[in-house]
Amino acid sequence: MSMNMYTGFTRLCKGLAVVLVGCHIVVQILPSALSYLALIPAKTIPFAWNLITAGYTEQTVYGAIISTIGLLFLGKLLEPIWGSREFLKFIFIVNFLTSVFVFITAISLYYVTRLEIYLYMPISGFQGVLSGFLVGVKQIMPDQELSILKLKAKWLPSLALLFSIAISFFTADSVSYLPTIVFGTYLGWIYLRYWQKKPETKLKGDPSDEFSFSSFFPEFLRPVIDPIATIFERMLCGRRSETSNEERGYTLGGSTLPGSDPIEASRRRERGARALEERLAAELLAAGKKGEESERDVNDNV
Repeated sequence: MSMNMYTGFTRLCKGLAVVLVGCHIVVQILPSALSYLALIPAKTIPFAWNLITAGYTEQTVYGAIISTIGLLFLGKLLEPIWGSREFLKFIFIVNFLTSVFVFITAISLYYVTRLEIYLYMPISGFQGVLSGFLVGVKQIMPDQELSILKLKAKWLPSLALLFSIAISFFTADSVSYLPTIVFGTYLGWIYLRYWQKKPETKLKGDPSDEFSFSSFFPEFLRPVIDPIATIFERMLCGRRSETSNEERGYTLGGSTLPGSDPIEASRRRERGARALEERLAAELLAAGKKGEESERDVNDNV
């Protein structure tokens, strides 16, 4: 099974991995290219394209390796369930909106502190999209236990965010990655919670309790988080939420949500868990066959 873990990556993920590695090589060979590819708030106008290119530009070897591995393995899990088109759409929207919010944050920090580092620090990396991927894993297989970490998959985005915040206290350049991870996680959730379309039902989002904003927090904090989340939910959804629910009649706990079907959300999680089980079974079967062939070869040689 260990060998089969490193196979079966999708063609789209391989192509995106080439883009990540290629952009990293470019900025290593031509350091001046970083000024055009990374998000540098003072240069975003007129270089607006860096709101897109920044997410695919890794400045360090470690960043390039982690992002490439994360893309291949998480993409291998998510793309077959979402479909290639939806997978690519998720990457583009989360990456772009994360860059927009990071740009706004950097400009705001400059006006508050008057420190020019917030205007000229190059910010880039795929960590925002990877954080969004972890939210996707939480959605499709929340109760899947990860043998390595001894915890359920639903806690992956929360732990990754907590770890990043903890590390930021010991690093001087946390502003170059922490806002990207925070916004990537939140916008990944926003997209999956309210915007993701499901062609089979023509509905949007996932209104289930298991995927609420408070589900990212421990149980004892949820009574505090829920009222705050409701305020932001109404700000974000507003009339669209009310209109959608008048048309479709969907409600959740007395509060309206955008036209979504909780039954479909449950089915999607079941499909996710089933897809993972089938993939693991296929890898086990392939590993078993390889073991039998190796044993047969040894016997033949003897």
